[in-house]
Amino acid sequence: MTPSERRGRRPAAALAGAALCAVLAAGCGIRTTSVPVDAGPAPSQVPCTMPAEDITTQAQQGIPVQVYLVCASELVTVDRTVQVQEATSDRLRIARALLDELREEPPAAERQAGFSTHVPAALRVGGPRAGDPKGTLRLSEQPEDLPSEALAQIVCTYTESESLVPDGSVVLGGPGSYAPRAYLCTTETKASPKAVPTTGTALLH
Repeated sequence: MTPSERRGRRPAAALAGAALCAVLAAGCGIRTTSVPVDAGPAPSQVPCTMPAEDITTQAQQGIPVQVYLVCASELVTVDRTVQVQEATSDRLRIARALLDELREEPPAAERQAGFSTHVPAALRVGGPRAGDPKGTLRLSEQPEDLPSEALAQIVCTYTESESLVPDGSVVLGGPGSYAPRAYLCTTETKASPKAVPTTGTALLH
């Protein structure tokens, strides 16, 4: 082999070697590992909080109250105002005012923050019947027939009102002949309204 032939083969060999390295590099990528990597939970896209300016704009004339809405599968309070003087109004008026807030679709700012309501728009509340325990509230639908989130919203909103529920439990009945029951709003109810909407219910006689 002449010196010129050897010189011609050296660049060709170098090019072949470079191409082989490129193929191996492309095939390698990131080395596999048998150790699991915990990247943590995916960041939530739902804030479940209202900007301060939005809360301020809601402060219209009326009595400030808090109602429970659903956000990120939990119950979260939002600030509202109602045209009822809790200190002087009867319990039924308070109950109706709070239910009105729960029945209405949340305003745009609350929906954007992730809030929603499961309470039926047609739901109504009335007073006790003869023979009902004192303080009973009768809904236009049987409480157990409501969506679990809706019942949790109502129970927790009512039990937060000291004028409406002084002892921590609310007694609810429906339009039928079933006896009313006492419902409690617990930490579990707020954290998982679908799974535990009425923890601590007790039949009253």
